[in-house]
Amino acid sequence: MNLKGKRIAILVDNYFEQAGFEVPLDFLRQLGAEVSIVDATTQNLQGMRHTDPGDMFRGTLLLEKANSQDYDALVLPGGVINADSLRMVPKARAWVIDFTDRNKLIAAICHAPWLLVSADVIEGRRLTSNPTLQDDICNAGAIWVDKSVVVDDNFITSRNSEDLGDFTKAIQTWFSTAAV
Repeated sequence: MNLKGKRIAILVDNYFEQAGFEVPLDFLRQLGAEVSIVDATTQNLQGMRHTDPGDMFRGTLLLEKANSQDYDALVLPGGVINADSLRMVPKARAWVIDFTDRNKLIAAICHAPWLLVSADVIEGRRLTSNPTLQDDICNAGAIWVDKSVVVDDNFITSRNSEDLGDFTKAIQTWFSTAAV
């Protein structure tokens, strides 16, 4: 499937899980999507390989200058520090609410569903995440499922980097089957 003409934002803050960022980024670009790296605070980004520093990356644009309506999908990589920081950024929460209201794809992996919890958009939904978020997700009114990938309407969630194959395949399938 070709994603030419689709604009996708990968929203991160510093210290994101590098595999959960790079694999979807490369995959979506290979399918022809135009992918922007939108960063909440700085365009100089430090990736992480779990608890070890990874590579440095450069964001495309800062969140304060970006418009959610310019994108067809939102990808949220994980990483504890990244996810915990993003959930405290009002514009990041507003983006999630806007994508949800417009029924645009939101794909979140690992700790990234924390932002969905903080945006208060998961009540009644089924999703997965890093298991440490299970209580937060359930307390927000969602059903947590221990599967490699869970698709619930316009939400795709996965547990961790080991699930990236299923995660990217679900994103591709969503675009091929959704009325977008």
